[in-house]
Amino acid sequence: MRFFSDNAAPACPQVIDAITAANTLDTAYDGDKWSQQLDGRFSDLFGTAVRVLWTPSGTSANCLALAALCQPHGAVICHRDAHIQNDECGAPGFYLHGAKLLLADGPGAKLTPDAVADVVAGIRDDVHQVQAHALSITNATEYGLAYTPEEVAALGDLAKAKGLGFHMDGARFANAVAHLGCDVADLTWRAGVDALSFGFVKNGGMNAEALVFFKPELADATLYRRKQAGLLLSKGRFLAAQILAMLDDDLWLANARAANAGATMLAKAAGDRLVYPVEANEVFLRASPEEAAGLRALGFDFYDWAPGEVRLVTCWDQQEAAIKPLADAIAALP
Repeated sequence: MRFFSDNAAPACPQVIDAITAANTLDTAYDGDKWSQQLDGRFSDLFGTAVRVLWTPSGTSANCLALAALCQPHGAVICHRDAHIQNDECGAPGFYLHGAKLLLADGPGAKLTPDAVADVVAGIRDDVHQVQAHALSITNATEYGLAYTPEEVAALGDLAKAKGLGFHMDGARFANAVAHLGCDVADLTWRAGVDALSFGFVKNGGMNAEALVFFKPELADATLYRRKQAGLLLSKGRFLAAQILAMLDDDLWLANARAANAGATMLAKAAGDRLVYPVEANEVFLRASPEEAAGLRALGFDFYDWAPGEVRLVTCWDQQEAAIKPLADAIAALP
């Protein structure tokens, strides 16, 4: 009955088993045998040499990535509705020691090359204004839309032309890949992405995210930033073990497909109430306050979003039988 957030979903059994298996004496911090496998496993997944650091949260992964791409006197271009702008309590400015976020617009929290170019064009090339150093996008977006490889590549070409680092907030990267059915390389480094925050917590992990650098040299200073920020956990093997378990047999992708399927089921019931197409595991639909209250009275839990809109989020572990009652209730709305 809970469709509030995939952050609240349980960790999947394979993750719990992996944590238990890692509960043994090993080297501290990130020198353990689990952490030492991350570079190789992700290099195999993406088909190129990468450096990978585990972090305990998506906020830390995003901010460490941005700190690697943007100097304190610079700025990061992002969407006005980006998570780094609205939902991280000013953490980017804190981690980046004063760098600004420059905001652009676009439907469904998607940026276009034109929108980014307009922001860059509005910056004077002099010492009195912060200069854009990086571009950050969210895939899937805060409204559940998936950037295609072609869309990412268009932004990547612009970033390269303007000398911008390119970050992807992939809190729901797995859901975007599951929807698109594309090669992960085409959605990231081949499209010009320099750093990816690869989300696992929303998708069946417990407390581990992967920061993937497609420019491996960016990891060098980030190791120090992670320690300085208090994020170098002494028993990091428990985070690495979770991530490796999710990579085994593409569990990360299977979980995302399951969550997406649940959202698709709700989308079919919603019909013309949908605010955005459903391309991940989030459903935004039009509902009056009275209609929302009626759904809650039936026991369903979800977010109120914009006025007259609600957000429903499906999780990796929700079976059809758990989703059908909500689908039926939505379909029955007048």
